[in-house]
Amino acid sequence: MAFVVVAAAFACGKGCGEPAASTQPGGVKPGAVVDPALPGLGPGDKTLAAKLAQALAAKGPGYRPRTRHLNPDGSPKFTNRLILETSPYLLQHAHNPVNWYAWGDEAFDRARRENKPVLLSVGYSTCHWCHVMERESFEDEEIARYLNENYVAIKVDREERPDVDSLYMNAVHVLAGRGGWPMTVVLTSSREPFFAGTYFPARDGDRGARKGFLTILRELKELYGSQPDRVVATARQVTERLQAAAQPARPGDLAGPAAIRRAATSLAESFDPVHGGFGGAPKFPTPSTLELLTRYHRRTKDPQALHMVVHTLEKMAAGGMYDHIGGGFHRYSTDERWLVPHFEKMLYDNAQLVAVYLEGYQLTGREDFTRVARETLDYVEREMSDPAGGFYSATDADSPVPGKSHDEEGWFFTWTPAEIRDVLGDERARHVSAYYGVTDRGNFEGRNILSTPAPLGEVAASLKLSPQVLTDSLQSARAALYEARQKRPPPHRDEKVIASWNGLTVSAFARGAQVLGEPRYADRATKAAEFILRNMKEGAKLHRTWKEGRARHEGTLDDYAFLAQGLLDLYEATHDPRWLTEALALHATLEKEFRDEQSGGFFLTPHKHEALLARDKPDYDGAEPSGNSVAILNLLRIEELTTEARYREAASLSLRAFSRQLQGGAGAAKMLCALDYYLDKPVEVVLVASAPGAAAELEAALHRTFVPNRIFAQAMEGEDLQRQAKVVPLLAEKRVLTGQATVYVCRERYCELPTSDPKVFAAQLMKTEPLFPDSSPGPLPVAKPGKKPDPWEYDPKSNRHWNPDHGHWHDGPPPAGSR
Repeated sequence: MAFVVVAAAFACGKGCGEPAASTQPGGVKPGAVVDPALPGLGPGDKTLAAKLAQALAAKGPGYRPRTRHLNPDGSPKFTNRLILETSPYLLQHAHNPVNWYAWGDEAFDRARRENKPVLLSVGYSTCHWCHVMERESFEDEEIARYLNENYVAIKVDREERPDVDSLYMNAVHVLAGRGGWPMTVVLTSSREPFFAGTYFPARDGDRGARKGFLTILRELKELYGSQPDRVVATARQVTERLQAAAQPARPGDLAGPAAIRRAATSLAESFDPVHGGFGGAPKFPTPSTLELLTRYHRRTKDPQALHMVVHTLEKMAAGGMYDHIGGGFHRYSTDERWLVPHFEKMLYDNAQLVAVYLEGYQLTGREDFTRVARETLDYVEREMSDPAGGFYSATDADSPVPGKSHDEEGWFFTWTPAEIRDVLGDERARHVSAYYGVTDRGNFEGRNILSTPAPLGEVAASLKLSPQVLTDSLQSARAALYEARQKRPPPHRDEKVIASWNGLTVSAFARGAQVLGEPRYADRATKAAEFILRNMKEGAKLHRTWKEGRARHEGTLDDYAFLAQGLLDLYEATHDPRWLTEALALHATLEKEFRDEQSGGFFLTPHKHEALLARDKPDYDGAEPSGNSVAILNLLRIEELTTEARYREAASLSLRAFSRQLQGGAGAAKMLCALDYYLDKPVEVVLVASAPGAAAELEAALHRTFVPNRIFAQAMEGEDLQRQAKVVPLLAEKRVLTGQATVYVCRERYCELPTSDPKVFAAQLMKTEPLFPDSSPGPLPVAKPGKKPDPWEYDPKSNRHWNPDHGHWHDGPPPAGSR
């Protein structure tokens, strides 16, 4: 009974971008007048028109309306309510001829009064197919007229409202089997969905579609008017499924080491032994799964677990998904070789990948991993920083091309041999072309994505150069190419500040400061933390987004959990107890406002948040870890720092709340890291210094060593030690011995002999509690090159299906409609 047509092949997984309409010269003149009459609508509300005019005028004379509908003077022909918003995505649609509303009661009240269905369109500002659908449908006056006359249209930025996005994406999965962005859902005025899809071509036959968007709109409107009972029944049925799926499960038994082994085995079976990563194309960076494997290796010494991590890190950094000129990673690879990326860059990807490359260095000592981490941090600091202190969200995949009326994907990041010669001259261009695989034919639409297909020594030999001479030549060449690239028109940048993503980035900079020995990274993390607490926290409550001086939207579980994690990491990097105090305060609000008192775990939204059809309790670790996974890890770290057993008890209840998910494999990778922490005997490292800089060798020994399940407290002897001991009881009764900086390594409050010797300290750190103390389950399977499973392939013997979006096996049969 579900009415659904889906063009999922064109949907964005998470990451895409193309400006929808050509931008022409022009601007908004002072005193601009907004005509509120959009296609299909009569004379508008004069009060609303005045508000829209005021908001438009505030954009200033340099404002370039992002639309093809322009007046002769360059001002926009149409302006809708979205001009009042701060979201870059919503503002991209502010000059569509569609009568867009932001999410809220106003839109649904109107739908109820006028007995109209609601079109809900969800996306984000750097989403390629969102922009395509905008250009083809929402900028089309005929389609806009039909929408305005027959629907109430709502536009949502999924990054601002992850709760709305999560709820209705679940509806897309119920109705269609799989989802993506743009998300297109049709609702009743009671907010219940009865139709769902992703991207739709505008008209019948476009892009091979049997039915276009306009035809679908007409058919659904006819259905809504002629068979309302059927529509309501379908919407109610879908809603009941959403509510049943969101019903918290009763806590089960605590998962054990076998759950971690099961996930590691699943990853080993889907590992690509040639190119690294998991599954086939497209390939996404999977920080949480790599982190799980590093922990599995540490506790079992399994060589395959380490090999999967190292090989994947190598191949990602060598491919075109890594920006060899400017640093940082693009969203994902469209091929299995990591060569051709989708060129969008996301803040959360880069923050998490920094942490994984630092762990790779700690496990192997490889300096190329620290180079990638350092270049990525420098990219984020240089190109994703708001002057006030926060970090921006993303940059688009597409960029303007001089002389063309439309943007092209990847143009900003790609090169022709002639462009390289113009910048470098013949000799250095020859070096760059040899090392980065540049050819006259190109590897991407006649241009070249830079990658490193061969080792530097091999390339140097082919050029009859020493490795050092080639290294020096490439270093100067990269700097020159970067300067030349900066003169190109840049991709669109989404400049909203998101609390959760900034929390991940504070963590990345704090950890970078420690492992790389770079205090400037701790300074940048401090600046970001101060910005968020000053501008995005109101009393005990956290806002999710900030842009242009305005903090908006209630913080979600992710915002509290990720930022608390960042502050814990910043405390360990700076030893400033205010960050621990702030982390504890955030976590206290999280427990008060988000905790499921009956079943354990935490909801996505606070208790007094706007009531949606169902309340999500996130448990999936995908491109971002789930808020529950990070919150559980925070609980365990806080218990170690404060010695308060209630935190560990709360972590235990939460892990039991997700006992089923923990048995399901790598889809819970970050939560399995939390389980590993819980099952381990975490290391408590306490360092007491006698003078500034006196503990440098001991600190370096700690940060060179991979010990993920640990906390670190440090204080100066005297007043600082006494002050910090009030917040961190572990510091009590610790002191400097024999006049030298002294470190104490403890487990479960029992400490080894204190030492001032870095070698002795390192040996104490390396003692590891085995994951399987009684009997080892044996080595992980070693994948061999061969045929990859088919998308959604089902193996009845093991009762598992292959999920091509995630690149590994999942328990149970594939979801309905996926095959």
